[in-house]
Amino acid sequence: MRRPRKVKAEINVVPYIDVTLVLLIIFMITTPLMNLGVDVNLPESNANTITIETEPAVINVTANGDLYLSIGGEYELLDAETLQKKISAFIQVNDELPIMIGADQSVSYGQVYQAMAIAQQAGAKKVGLISEPVKPEN
Repeated sequence: MRRPRKVKAEINVVPYIDVTLVLLIIFMITTPLMNLGVDVNLPESNANTITIETEPAVINVTANGDLYLSIGGEYELLDAETLQKKISAFIQVNDELPIMIGADQSVSYGQVYQAMAIAQQAGAKKVGLISEPVKPEN
């Protein structure tokens, strides 16, 4: 006489662990490849390089006039009023926070000046411009 088989009530988790590890590897490889910056074609300059003790807040003005703010992290698209409020809040915490402005070389002087005025109205004491070093001709 045959005995009836017992039903196993176990879940095999090995396939789930395999899938999780594959996803982890994919994310570990693709995360550094993500572009966290803003596409800005900075003008070239022979200006001297300066060193700053604290990490600056960076305002980028793109070719179409959008304003992006980065304070030690990813860039965030903001309108002028929100940008001023955010910078003001950071300056209340650190009144020596340097503000660096990087603008696309096709942007008008008025748009760059507007970004500088926003930083100054927010209370920034140190405002500078970012450029690329001049590439040597071969």
